[in-house]
Amino acid sequence: MSDSRDYIGFATLPEQVHRKSVKRGFDFTLLVVGESGLGKSTLINSLFLGDLYKERKVADVGERLEKTTQVEKKSMDIEERGVKLRLTIVDTPGFGDGINGEESWRACVNYVDEQFRQYFTDENGLNRRNLQDNRVHCCLYFIPPYGHGLRQIDLEFMRRLHRKVNIVPVIAKADTLTEAEVVKLKRQILADIEEHKIQIYQFPDCDSDEDEEFKTQDRELKACVPFAVVGSNTVLEVGGKKVRGRQYPWGVVEVENPKHSDFNKLRNMLITTHMQDLKDVTEDVHYENFRAQCISQISQQAIRERAPGSKLKRDSVINDGVITETDRLLIQKDEEIRRMQDMLAQMQEQLKQSGNKRDSVVNV
Repeated sequence: MSDSRDYIGFATLPEQVHRKSVKRGFDFTLLVVGESGLGKSTLINSLFLGDLYKERKVADVGERLEKTTQVEKKSMDIEERGVKLRLTIVDTPGFGDGINGEESWRACVNYVDEQFRQYFTDENGLNRRNLQDNRVHCCLYFIPPYGHGLRQIDLEFMRRLHRKVNIVPVIAKADTLTEAEVVKLKRQILADIEEHKIQIYQFPDCDSDEDEEFKTQDRELKACVPFAVVGSNTVLEVGGKKVRGRQYPWGVVEVENPKHSDFNKLRNMLITTHMQDLKDVTEDVHYENFRAQCISQISQQAIRERAPGSKLKRDSVINDGVITETDRLLIQKDEEIRRMQDMLAQMQEQLKQSGNKRDSVVNV
């Protein structure tokens, strides 16, 4: 039996971390991408039990032909059992509506890169205590239920962003398909993803010490990808209980019924089980890759600037974009550090020489 004197107290660290995290709150940013009419807004409202798009006006066909992909950001504060979550939904109205599909993915790439660049700038600034994390932690990519797999615009988007953000493919309006059609479409989408070497979000492997219930839940989640979902903001009464669903002449499709939709599994994955892992992968993989590229570009630019007869070009490029004023300041900061290091080396050399002189005087 251990004596009370053997107790140090570090076993309370999890509680300390928990209290601090709850007090600070959590941030999560979700990018929602897909063409108009696939029920993106309805699904988001169903997932988080809110109404983020009550003021949105649906554009007519004429406006859509001229419309380019835009980026709209909406935030909402959610509190549950004392835990606060700052949820940011980034929507892309106009995606896939134009004739030129290139502009659709380019707006999304630019937005993701800009959030990385802003975080990188803030991280290297003076006020690092109050960093705001607006980086995109997950991208729900909506695939239409019609067709026989991924289209060219789907493949191009995923190729452009799969190394920048966690992509979770979603089959929209799954209630328009039979059970056999859902299985066939899922199989074809996964085959297209593998054929084109696209990296979608990979669920982490379960630890060996996890209980069987969690392992079973993990296997079911992995088997559901891509998630076939149905969304609805309408509450109906079925069998004496109220459910979110869609009324059809032949019956009701229940959003949260696992026989009708993968909605529950998608919500559990996003919120209950894998939200922190999505943030960790964003931090440790996607942002780290971006950060390494930025540091490499800045270092190379600094070397070119220091080379004899060279000068800093105004149109130098970082990550397929023009170096901003902030990037120039970072280069200047790097140069100042180098100059300080040179001065320190000179001072150390002078001290060494003066020490040698004193030694020679003593010897004489």
